[in-house]
Amino acid sequence: MESSEKKNLKVIIISDGTGETASSMTRAAITQFQSKEIFFTRFKNVRTKDHIDAIFQEAAIHHDMIVYTIVSPDLRKYVHEISRKEHVRSVDLLGPLLTSFANVFETEPDYQPGLLHAVNDKYFEKVAAVEFTLNHDDGRNLKSLDECDVVLVGISRTSKTPLSIYLSLEGLKVVNIPIILNMPLPEDLVKIDQRKIFGLTIDPDALKQIRQNRLSNLGTNATGDYADSRKVSEEIEWANGLFEDNRRWPVFNVTNIALEETASEIIKLLNMRSRNRFKQKKRFEKKKEETNS
Repeated sequence: MESSEKKNLKVIIISDGTGETASSMTRAAITQFQSKEIFFTRFKNVRTKDHIDAIFQEAAIHHDMIVYTIVSPDLRKYVHEISRKEHVRSVDLLGPLLTSFANVFETEPDYQPGLLHAVNDKYFEKVAAVEFTLNHDDGRNLKSLDECDVVLVGISRTSKTPLSIYLSLEGLKVVNIPIILNMPLPEDLVKIDQRKIFGLTIDPDALKQIRQNRLSNLGTNATGDYADSRKVSEEIEWANGLFEDNRRWPVFNVTNIALEETASEIIKLLNMRSRNRFKQKKRFEKKKEETNS
């Protein structure tokens, strides 16, 4: 009869990524064995047979258990073989699932380790970008303006906020700053990379209609000068004057343009500039090497 005495066990997590998946699944399983004392050791980024050999030598001596998530079919096969050779108990958490999906889709997996971690990193980057953007809506918290990726500048109702949110969902930290008639823009704008700044403008008739709709949605008949034709034209002229003074800022006319289209153009321009900076850096490094040699 099997002894019911408490037995210690060391579980070794092996992964060609971070090992978070294997660790989480294993810990979930051992909650069903609360009377047992279990210790964990995790080996991350295991991608060579030599590394696996070293781990199994220790596991065989101490009768440890191996739990692994390895994408490479060759390394998974090697772990299986060495487990039998060294009489070490091992559990492949990922292999059977990959095989099942491959059979369903009738195609081979990408076999790229660490993709889940990369996806999670991207997700948290987007969450941080959205939080930053919300905290910098309508010209707020300009002390941290230098941390942004994009600055949107425009008068009221030129889609600054929705465009900011859309861009933040692409992982960009966005600040939007309102242009107010007869008031200068914040001085902090001149202190940052001017290539981050984008102007938004709109045709007067379209802006007037948008503002009238806004007032109607708010349930008020008192329009004041918010949707007045003359006031609208003055605001647009004032904004265009500021854009003329800052010609390095690309200006997008958002009249009857889908949000996605404007966002796509901004992202395209940012990517182009990034590639140009990379090429310039490479040319500089090459020239420096030629000079030194």
